[in-house]
This record gives sequence, structure tokens and C-alpha cells, in this order.
Amino acid sequence: MATIVAFHAHPDDEVLLTGGTIARLAAEGHRVIVVVACDGDMWNGPDQGRRLAELRTSASILGADKAVHLGYADSGHGPVLFEDPPDRIRFARADIEAAAGKLAALLVDEQADLLLGYDSQGGYGHRDHVRVHQVGGRAAELAGVRVVEATVPRELVARVGRPLRLLRLLSRHRFDEMRGYGTPDSAITHRVDVRRYAALKRAALMVHRTQVSGRGVGSWLFRVLVGLPLPMFRVVFGTEWFAEPGGRTGGLVTHDPAPGLRRSD
Repeated sequence: MATIVAFHAHPDDEVLLTGGTIARLAAEGHRVIVVVACDGDMWNGPDQGRRLAELRTSASILGADKAVHLGYADSGHGPVLFEDPPDRIRFARADIEAAAGKLAALLVDEQADLLLGYDSQGGYGHRDHVRVHQVGGRAAELAGVRVVEATVPRELVARVGRPLRLLRLLSRHRFDEMRGYGTPDSAITHRVDVRRYAALKRAALMVHRTQVSGRGVGSWLFRVLVGLPLPMFRVVFGTEWFAEPGGRTGGLVTHDPAPGLRRSD
């Protein structure tokens, strides 16, 4: 059994980017811990903590051992980086060494074999996602743990992004920016078939009710996704992609048959 830490920016990212992989690894007998940098709350209020509760439920559905919050507040994705809430630092303002130290301590305490992080674009340029890449990479270095970065094929983003822009579902993103999102297909090292775990991934996505029931364009897209018939959902979300620094390929995780020996491949 290996221990894998899946490091994400916000509650719901764990499902969208790696939900099938988490479910598959857990089903194969590995121990998975989900860590989010941010709590999902832009400001303190009566619903504070709701998204973390949704995260814990989602992680349980996927088969993860537990979900952990690194202690930061959301930074938002607009042009303005708002002041910090009274009791938390926005993740985009977090000192990289300090945040990486927190994550590295968790990696060591949990005897992690593998860290799942983000590519250098954070997928689509969100400042919290970019910070996950920076903090995750440094934490893996401090803890001496192998890191593999969740991503999407850049060519796929370009193909899908244009019609979504025309439908005004990605109005915050310019097409010239989108062509730089993700990772070139030639640099993707791991393509994980998660079609068997589509039902779990959809169920985990559904429990993020804050996102599904919101009023923004993003929430409308969430509702479309969770409303897809399972066969169609399986087609859309049947593969998850990762890029390993250095270009190493093969399975995300393998382990030796001898008791007590663990090896990442």
C-alpha cells in the first residue's frame, strides 16, 4: 500500500481534476489524503466552513482516508486581490516557504510516497492554483517525496475553449490566454483511465452543493455536469491527466509484493 497526498487549491477541485484517480487508487488499496490550501470562503459569514464540510463528504465518497485544510483563505480569480479576512491569509499572499513547510510536515508525518500537485499554469491560471504548483513543488523537495502534476492537454483546452467562449461560459478567459493553459500533449506522462469510477466522481461532485446551487456561470456549468447521464459523464470525465517533472512515465503508483516494502513508479 502506498500513501498518496492529493494537494488542491479549493474544495471541489479534488473532484474535477483528480476525483477518478483518487477513487481508483483507493479501490486498489492505497491510502489517499486530500489536502486543500483554501477553505472555499472569500469572507467570513454564516456559511463559513460549509465548503470544507462538503469537501470531507466528497473525499469520503471517493474513498480517501481524510481531508485536511492547510489553513488559508481563497484569493478569488478577478483582477482585485482583496484584503485578508481577519483570521486567515489569502493563499496568493502566503509565503511559499512557510506554506511548503506546513505541507512538507504533513507529507513526512503521513509517510507519503507521492504528492499530486498542479502544473505551472495551475491548469487555467487561477492564482491559488499557481500557488499550489509552487508550494507543492517546494514541499515535495523539502520532504523528499515524488511529485506528479495534475493537468489537462493544452490542445484539448483549445478545442473545447473556443465553443465555450462563444457560449459565454468562459467569459473571464481570453482565447489567447487559454492556448497557454494546461500542458502540451507531448509532455503528459500519465493518462489515467477512470471510466469505472465515473459514478463515484459524479456523486462526489454533487455534494458540493455550494457550487452547484450558486448563481454564477460557474455554478450553471456545475449543474450541467452533474446533470449529465452517467454514460455521457463517463465519456467526458473518463480520463485524468498528469505530467511528471523529468518526463518519467509508467503507472502513477506501484508497490512491491513483499510485506513492508513500498515503491513508487
